[in-house]
Amino acid sequence: MVIAPDGRQVATYRKIHLFDVTVGEHQYRESAGTLPGEDVVTVDVADHRLGLAICYDLRFPELFRALSARGADILTLPAAFTAPTGAAHWEILVRARAIENQAFVLAAGQVGMHATGTASFGHSMIVDPWGVVLAQVTDDVGVAVADLDFAGRDTLMARLPVLHHRRLHSGADERA
Repeated sequence: MVIAPDGRQVATYRKIHLFDVTVGEHQYRESAGTLPGEDVVTVDVADHRLGLAICYDLRFPELFRALSARGADILTLPAAFTAPTGAAHWEILVRARAIENQAFVLAAGQVGMHATGTASFGHSMIVDPWGVVLAQVTDDVGVAVADLDFAGRDTLMARLPVLHHRRLHSGADERA
């Protein structure tokens, strides 16, 4: 949910991609107790548009491209990546989503042990559209803070207009 400064709920995103996998000896079956969402959600905050995603959604670049196509310049991603998958894939996927969508990614990673015996990876980070990690909290509880340079983003988009060069759209995506 996105809550406005006055306390109003201005957006709700329900996770589209459910985590039904086996990691090591642990089986995760989110679909056993959760229904997937269906809607791609963006919301305007101040002069920017946030694109909302959750955890396992990170592995589906088409969701992030849809958020970008709806004008998102900031992509938000709260997550509880497992320790093994996080160590292997978290940073590279977060940075890839920032680069390929020329957007800032705010990725809040839950950290620590769960009562189930599983561990979340943590490593919250803020990544710029060039893929540079601007701020990071590695393996502990903390807060990541960074200035987001939207003028620099505009310059990048003008010099490297990959989003305008994209040739596969809507129906063509399914055939590719």
